[in-house]
Amino acid sequence: LGWDIFLVAVSFVNSRAGEIIGGHQAVPHSRPYMAIIERELPSKKASFCDGFLLNKEFVMTAAHCQARSYKVFLGVHNFHHRNGVQEISSEEAYIHGNFINTDTVFKNDIMLIKLPTKAIFNKGVQPIDLPDPGSLSRPKSCLVSGWGKTSLTAKHQSGVLMEVNVTVTDRQCPMEHSYSRNHCILSPYLQGDSGGPLVCEDGKAYGVVSAFFTPHSGDPSINIFTKISDYASWINSTMKGEMR
Repeated sequence: LGWDIFLVAVSFVNSRAGEIIGGHQAVPHSRPYMAIIERELPSKKASFCDGFLLNKEFVMTAAHCQARSYKVFLGVHNFHHRNGVQEISSEEAYIHGNFINTDTVFKNDIMLIKLPTKAIFNKGVQPIDLPDPGSLSRPKSCLVSGWGKTSLTAKHQSGVLMEVNVTVTDRQCPMEHSYSRNHCILSPYLQGDSGGPLVCEDGKAYGVVSAFFTPHSGDPSINIFTKISDYASWINSTMKGEMR
């Protein structure tokens, strides 16, 4: 058997990922691949997602983070202290062609943002590797990082990078309508930042934070991550066609 994990395909629009609950503050610049993405929406209001750096020209995030334009911040630990932070504006994003975003479902929730100015690698800014295409290795002990809310009652996102350790479940998630191409984590605490990476024991990014929901009152949240290895061909062809 492979390690495809079937997920609930239904996630309610008011339950999109945006919180790191039950986690701890990351060691400053210990996750140098992390990016904050400021999105300009049609209303011209700013909203935020997370992302992660793949190389000097591309950041990966969730497709539901699409916007009119983007400001990508690299080398951030405390968002309120931006000395040494690289800020790169972009209007060029590549959303997966089969992305579905309705009031009830996300599918193929993956996007690449091209940086018109190349990122400069340093101690606080480094890319992260992706799993090999078709790899049968199954991640188990993983980490999610982000600048999301740190409690269920918090009104604002964390100013500093937070992280939480998670375990990918082997068992099938409860479902009525299912599809593969995702990872599943059952957790009463984790509601990770949209677009951030699921980083596992080999240091590679296996998933993109997509959404979460609670099937029944009192049940653990089901956290949904787009399974990156299933999109290797699309990722490589998109980047190869656009690399300078």
